[in-house]
Amino acid sequence: MEAAMKPHFFNHGRPDSDPKEMENCHWCQIRSFKTHKTIPITIVNEVDDEVLNPNFRFIDHSVITDDIPVADDSFKTGCNCASDEDCMYSTCQCLEEMATDSDEDEDEDEDDSSRNPGRRKRFAYHSSGPKAGLLRSRILQSREPIYECHKLCSCSPQCPNRVVERGRTVPLQIFRTKDRGWGVRCPVDLKKGQFVDRYLGEIITRKEADRRRAEATLAERKDVYLFALDKFENANSDDPLLAEPPEVDGEWMSGPTRFINHSCEPNMRIFARVGDRADKHLHDLALFAIQDIPAGEELTFDYVDGLEELDSDAHDSSKQKDMTKCLCGTKSCRGYLW
Repeated sequence: MEAAMKPHFFNHGRPDSDPKEMENCHWCQIRSFKTHKTIPITIVNEVDDEVLNPNFRFIDHSVITDDIPVADDSFKTGCNCASDEDCMYSTCQCLEEMATDSDEDEDEDEDDSSRNPGRRKRFAYHSSGPKAGLLRSRILQSREPIYECHKLCSCSPQCPNRVVERGRTVPLQIFRTKDRGWGVRCPVDLKKGQFVDRYLGEIITRKEADRRRAEATLAERKDVYLFALDKFENANSDDPLLAEPPEVDGEWMSGPTRFINHSCEPNMRIFARVGDRADKHLHDLALFAIQDIPAGEELTFDYVDGLEELDSDAHDSSKQKDMTKCLCGTKSCRGYLW
């Protein structure tokens, strides 16, 4: 690790330095992010001499390949709420497809019902008090998509319905684990329901994703890095963009979440987050803490979110040789990922 850092600190920026070295340097890549000074990404290895693959590149937004259709601007719309507060209620156009709370499952801010009698929130987050900005319990315990305001909306950038839109707000550290390669932790405490970061990568067609899977060896199981944007997949949809949604490949370009390990007892979960509904097929994969996470504890999520069909396959010895073993080591480990 120390040897890998020397070119960065002693050669980069010199008149005779190789521009290619700077371009391919992971430290230069993460230092170029606008958020580096306040919420940095760091890389540490106190276990062995391994370094990140030099062919990997850090990015701070997903890269949409040319063959992925993007909705025309004429189909995109934002809300025209009169105030940021209105973006929390059913009058906000961005929240039209979110369920309205019932009296039984409402877990709003304590004084919300008295301040706004008769108004039901479709908003996914707590809006005030110590839980402000955290996912509400009903959403956190579900698989519901999250709908947020975005850059085409009339509300301000401080709108409480722009949590994922505003991006990561905590530092993250990529570190070398003792037995599972690289992992990720956060140097500060995370609260249950707190947004951590998005999973980024190349957004590619399903056909291209299948081609990359076919080229991968069992030892380099491609599905570790490929995540389908299929939350709204519908072959019969009037929207052709939802008939065969794309996938995100974070193997060779991504953010720090690409290095988060799987666990059958995870402390985070991925939620589909939608900004402009015209581009549902390009929804974000947003990671939220599903429990309080102390500073320094490894961050994990369930790569397959506990799909039931894996359990039967894991007990079939004829299928196990082609399956990817799980190394999470938890008490409820399923034994295999897929």
